[in-house]
This record gives sequence, structure tokens and C-alpha cells, in this order.
Amino acid sequence: MGPSRIQASETRPLVDGYRPAAGQFDEMRTSDGGLRPHWQYLIDALRALGADGIDGRWQEARRLVRDNGVTYNVHGDPQGMSRPWELDPLPLLIRGDEWASLERGLIQRAELLNAVLCDLYGARSLIKKGVLPPELVDGFPGYLLPCYGAPMTDDRPLVLYGADLTRDATGAWRVIGDRTQSPSGSGYALENRIVLSRVMPSVFRDSHVHRLAGFYRSVRRAMGRIAPGQDDHARIAVLTPGPRNEAYFEHAYLANYLGFSLVQGSDLSVRDGALWLRTLGRLERIDALLRRVDDGRCDPLELNEDSLLGVPGMLQAVRTGNLAVANALGSGVLEHPGLTAFLPALCEHLLGESLLLPNLQTWWCGRREARDFVIANLDSLVIKPADGPVGQRCLFGAKLDRAQRAELVAAIRREPHRYVAQEQVQPSTAPAYIDGALAPRPFVLRSFLVSEQEGYAVMPGGLSRIALDPETPMISSQLGGLGKDTWVLASEPERQETLIVAPDANAPTSFPAVVQESEVSSRVADNLFWIGRYAERAEGLVRLLRILIIQLTERPIVADEGDASSCLRLLLAALTHQSQTYPGFIGEGAEALLQQPVPEVLSLISDQRRAGALPQTLQALGQAAWSVRERLSNDTWRVTNDIERRQRLLTQVPPRGLGRALDLLDPLITSLVAFAALTQENMTHNEGWHFLETGRRLERASHTASLLRATLVSVTPEPGESILIESVLGVTDSLITYRRRYQAGTRVGAMLDLVLQDEANPRSVAYQVARLATLVDEMPRDSLSGRRTPAQRTLLRLLTELRLAELDHLARPSEGSTLRDALDGLLANVGSSISALSNAITAQYFRHEEQPHHLIGQRPEACAAAAHGCRADEAGGG
Repeated sequence: MGPSRIQASETRPLVDGYRPAAGQFDEMRTSDGGLRPHWQYLIDALRALGADGIDGRWQEARRLVRDNGVTYNVHGDPQGMSRPWELDPLPLLIRGDEWASLERGLIQRAELLNAVLCDLYGARSLIKKGVLPPELVDGFPGYLLPCYGAPMTDDRPLVLYGADLTRDATGAWRVIGDRTQSPSGSGYALENRIVLSRVMPSVFRDSHVHRLAGFYRSVRRAMGRIAPGQDDHARIAVLTPGPRNEAYFEHAYLANYLGFSLVQGSDLSVRDGALWLRTLGRLERIDALLRRVDDGRCDPLELNEDSLLGVPGMLQAVRTGNLAVANALGSGVLEHPGLTAFLPALCEHLLGESLLLPNLQTWWCGRREARDFVIANLDSLVIKPADGPVGQRCLFGAKLDRAQRAELVAAIRREPHRYVAQEQVQPSTAPAYIDGALAPRPFVLRSFLVSEQEGYAVMPGGLSRIALDPETPMISSQLGGLGKDTWVLASEPERQETLIVAPDANAPTSFPAVVQESEVSSRVADNLFWIGRYAERAEGLVRLLRILIIQLTERPIVADEGDASSCLRLLLAALTHQSQTYPGFIGEGAEALLQQPVPEVLSLISDQRRAGALPQTLQALGQAAWSVRERLSNDTWRVTNDIERRQRLLTQVPPRGLGRALDLLDPLITSLVAFAALTQENMTHNEGWHFLETGRRLERASHTASLLRATLVSVTPEPGESILIESVLGVTDSLITYRRRYQAGTRVGAMLDLVLQDEANPRSVAYQVARLATLVDEMPRDSLSGRRTPAQRTLLRLLTELRLAELDHLARPSEGSTLRDALDGLLANVGSSISALSNAITAQYFRHEEQPHHLIGQRPEACAAAAHGCRADEAGGG
């Protein structure tokens, strides 16, 4: 597990026990055990901190990673979409002069691969002249024939490039992998830097570390440069596979940091040979895409017809010159592991110089002499399927038994072009903080480059990854391990940089800034709408549960069914209606549950498998928020993470008693209120916020009407009715106002005045309906039509009915009855109107490709008493 086992140790020296493995280059110590000079300052600082101080820094780093919502989602991991990014508190240090030499090799390699890419999809002279065998390229799934002849952007279709590096036993840097489709990890490198510079600010400052902001400025310039004819006003988007991708955090993080829109394939459409973003009621042109989708999956029309991640016609938009894609579609051919065997010759042929940065010695089995060598030396080689996914597990010849070896040899002889062999190199090691001391662990450094006007710019450092197992032959984030910040040390202090664009000295000071608002797609609006609904639903459910627990503790239900017991029965029935967990306290078996209500109440608090229970509502809120991660501020995201942690507390160790349940619900309501306040105060009140606020107001109106209908339609004799009304006022957070305003005691009419009809009370039904009317009026609509929309007409009718309602008439029971039929009819109409409003908004603004959000478990008569959504997230939020 690594850092989670860190323990401060007084008996084990921090550094003195550090022993590099034999035959491996170590970044911190020389082969004779001496400390490399550029590590001296950091080690002295760590010694001054001691194990306790370092452990404190590590705990702070973990907190920052958690609060910032930094995740890397490994398929099959029990933590699912919330697996936190693991960060080692020690940086990897590289001398500035050594980095300058490495930089030259990386730039040459990027130029070489870019030239190869241009040739393979253009003149194909490398194949015609025999420098590359045609079966190496044409037989590789990564070579996309439909992309042949497509225009190459800015002479550098390889806009972004990543190289995985390690050192051999002599300390020489070697390239062990090229990432050319959509090199990932630069966002994690930036987050590593932000966290480490926060927890060790003085060490970072005094080490004179090269800054990263300049690299990201180059990325932004590169994307603007490749956009067809748009320059500084280009609309650029990051194309992500979606929130279930393991690196979705990075996609959202980079989109925010660079100021680009984050889009999915379902948000986009190709029309008239251009790419468009579907926003609310209109289309917005997209000029350039920074893609995080594999190129074969970007266009189901011409590439992979089974893909649900891309956009039909994207390749045609590229052909017509209306869209630039980074990296160019088809650049995955450069990730062919067999191409590495030809790079030295390609460098001489294309650039007229030797390859500065060597890669692992490689043999492509498609050539007879290479195939014979591989079969004869299988025990010392690593075998890779040439057409397998990048980063997949390799076969180590020395670890194969006789049958496996024979099977592999037969496969190589049968289809030699599908296999590549490489020399086996033990990765170099770097210090990691394990169990209170520094220990050597294998690492790989991924460096990143971006195309500039005259060449390539290299990120000073990159993403280092540490393997926790010192004997591992593979280092991969999917296999676990730690991220590590990489510090390239300058000889003097670095100037602090920022991505904020400097003002133009020639521009007049009175000239307004150019505003380019990030447009809201229907998918984003849909998720924001349901964030509002789920957050309000969770808050309302927690408030009702808290009041119920207090009532159950003070006034348990007794067999003779006194007034207090009658009050509790109505509140428990309201709980079933609110959570939609039928039959619950109102259907078959309700009487037995009413006599022993505690297990059912605790189940609704902690059972994550139960649709409609509090954990599923909180989970649905988290997943909807994760789907629009780039729309939420850091503070809002910290509160979202806190809500998720409190959900885990409810489910992992379920409370066995009401007292413990109340202890867990109290801080949860604080987090939910904080979430509501931050979305109100920290979000720009643009189109996206309008849908979030609409979802919240719609849900509050529905829940309040449902609560009033479940508790007040039946007449309860005093003093039970006073207890009941006080409880309802507590759930709606209106008790203090009631006590201040109404001095004549607790009465139904006064409560209806405050909670049903008072448009100044932000918890009343009328307030929600009036607020919804304003929000709906401000939603995008056809400006040519002067007619009211169905949503506007629904709200106008409902608001008029609420304003004209006579409270005395509503508070009186019907003649000869114990029911308030007039109140029941009005609240039923509120429920059905809110449901119709939800359906109207969904039909007008939201797309329906994804699974719908919905409220489940509804009884037939509840349709008129609660708002029912039309879409549910994939986790089934009820």
C-alpha cells in the first residue's frame, strides 16, 4: 500500500539506511554510497524536519489531494470513481545542465516523429524508399487509412508529445515508450507541483525550481495557432471520453486551467463540414479540439463504427479545413513498438544526424534476422504484441514455462509482424518516503513537449511515477504506485509565472475585455439541473430524518395510539413519501413497521443498496457533480468531497442506534447547506447556474408540498397537531420565523401562510414557484416567438392559484370529514404542476442518449404530490 503505512520512526534513520540496489542507477546516491551534490539541500531540509515533520507534510499533501478531488480511477478498484491520486512527498531532482542535454534529445525525437507522421499520411517516401517496410505500417491497426491525405495542421500534426524515460545502469537516459495520440499526465504533473509547493514552500523556493506555467502558455498558443483562421478568438475544447475515464480529473483540470470548454462526443455535431457544440437552443462553432479520446474512436462514421465516444463526420470536418485536432487523427501509428527499431535509421535519413536520445534496443519480428534472434534469445527479452494497447502487460521470456515458451514461439513464427521484442532494462531508482524513512523505488519519468512556431518546447520536469514494489518490472498508474513531482533545478531563482494574459500595451485602457463565455451544452445543463435536485432532495431528507429521530427518542409510538403517536405516524408516512421507498410506513406491512420503526429509519440512513435511501441520493449527487467537474470551484469541490466522505461514514459503519445516526446527520446537513451556499455565491449566474437553481427550486417545491400533504390533510387533535406543526416547521427551517411572527400559538392557517403562501419565505412553496417563474423566463428560447412556453403557462397558472388561495378555507376540514379536502386538492395540483414543469424543461432543453434520472418507487397517487424527474444517472439515484 505504500504511504498509507507511513509511520514516524525514532529508531530508524531517515537517510542513513538508504541503500541503492546493485546494478541499478540511483538518483540520490552514487554507486559507492555518496550523496549526489544536488540532493544535499533537500536532504538537509528533510533532516531538519525529521520523520514527524515529513509525515505531517505528507498528511497535508494527502488532505490537499483529497480536498481538490484529484483522482485516478482504476477499473475494478473498490473506490470506483473516487480513487484518490497517491503522491509521494519527495520530489525527483534533476540538475539544470543535465536537463538541458536531455531537452535537446527530446526535441530532436519529437521533430523526428513529427516528420515520420507527415510522411506516412502524405508522400509515404519512407516506404517507397525501403526505409520502413510496408507491412510494419499497413498491418498496424493504429495506421488509419481514412486519414491518408487529410491536411496536416501547421506542419506539426504532432502538437503534443510524451516520452517515458528511465536510466540504464550507467545513468544514461533511455526512452522506453512514446505517447503520441493524446499523451496524458501533464495535468497530474501540474497538480503534483501545486501540492508540493504548498506543503514545502520554503524548500521549493530555495531550490530554484523551473516553473511549469510557461509550458501551459505554449499549449494554449499552440491550440490557437492550429485553429483555422481564428487566432486569438478561436473556440477550443477538450474532448473527453467522459467521467468514467480513469483520467477524467485531468481532462476537467486542464480544461479549467487552459480556459477551454470540456466536451464529450454527444455534445458535438458536424454540420456543413464544421464541428459544432450543441448548446441550449443554438449551435456554437468549435475550431480546435484537444482530444483525450483515442484517434480510432473519434469518428464512428469513418473509423471505428462501434465507438460511442466520438463524433460522426469529424474526419470530414478536418478534411475541409474547418477543424484542427491535436494530436492529428492517425498519430497513434507512432506508438507502434516496432517503429522504435527503425528510429536510428530514420533519424539519419530525415534529419541527417544521429539519434541523441537512445531508446531500448528493439527487434521487430517481421524481419527474418530479427525474428531468428528473438527466438534464440527469448530468455533475455521482453515480448510485446505489436497491435496491443499501449501500456499493456508484456511477456518476460525468462518467466515463461516450457509450454508457454513453445506457444509463444509458434505464434511468432505464424504471425511475425505482430510481435516486437525489446531488451530488458531494470528501471533506475529514486527515493520515496516509506515507513518513516527514504527507500529506493523504481521510477519512470514522462516528459511532455508541445509544438511552438519554430520547434518544440519541453515541460521542465514532468510526471514521475514510482512503483511501490522494488522488484517490479512494470511501472504503471493502472497497477498502483505513487505520483512524484519532478524538480529541474535552476542556478538562480525563477521568475514567478502565470497563465493570465498580459495586457496589450497598445490597447486603449478604456477598451473592454473580450468576453467569450464557455457555452453550456444540453448534457451539462442536464447534470447541473440534477445536481440542484439531488442536493435539495438530500437536504430535505436529512432535515426530516433529524426531526423524526428527535421525535422517536422523545415520544415513541405506543399501542393506544395517542395524539403524539398519531403525529409520529404521519411523519413516518411523510418519510416514505419523501424517499419514495414504498410500501414503507404506508403500504403492506406498515403496521408492523410503525410498531418498530427504528430499523426502517436506520435503513433509509445507511443502506446504500436501497433505492431512494439517503446514501443513493448522495451518491447520485456526487456522480452528477463529477460529470461537470470543470464547472465547480475548488471550494465547492471540497464541500462535495466532504459530502462523499460523510456518505461513506454512513454506509461503511452503519449506525446501530438513533443517537449515533443523529451525530452523523448533523454535520452532513452543514455540508449540504455549504454546498447550496457555494453554488449560489461562487458560480456565475449564467445559463448553467440557471438550470442548477431551477432543479433546486423545483425539488424544494415538490418536497414541501409533499410534506404538507402527508402531514396536514388529515386533522390531528390537539396537542398532537401542535407537535406535528412544530415538526413540519422544523423540517422546513421556518420555526424561528413562525415564533417571531405569530403570537397566538401553533395553528394550521398561520403555518400555511408562512410555508405555503408567503413569497418572502425562501422555504415556502409560493417562493419556489415565483422563483421558478423568473428562472424559466430567463432560459434560452426562440426569440421570434412571443408566445409563452408550456413551462411558463404551467407556472403562471400555479402561481395564480397559490396567490388566490384562501387560507381559512384550506385550513378547515370538509363538512362531516376529518380531511382538509381543499388543501389536498391544492397540494395535489402543486405536485402535478411541478411534475409537468420538469417534463417540459427536460423535453425542451435536455438530450436523452444517456440513462434517465428518475424518482423511483412512486405510488400512483404520489404522482400528483411529488415532482418526478425524467432522467437518472447511471448509479440509479432515486
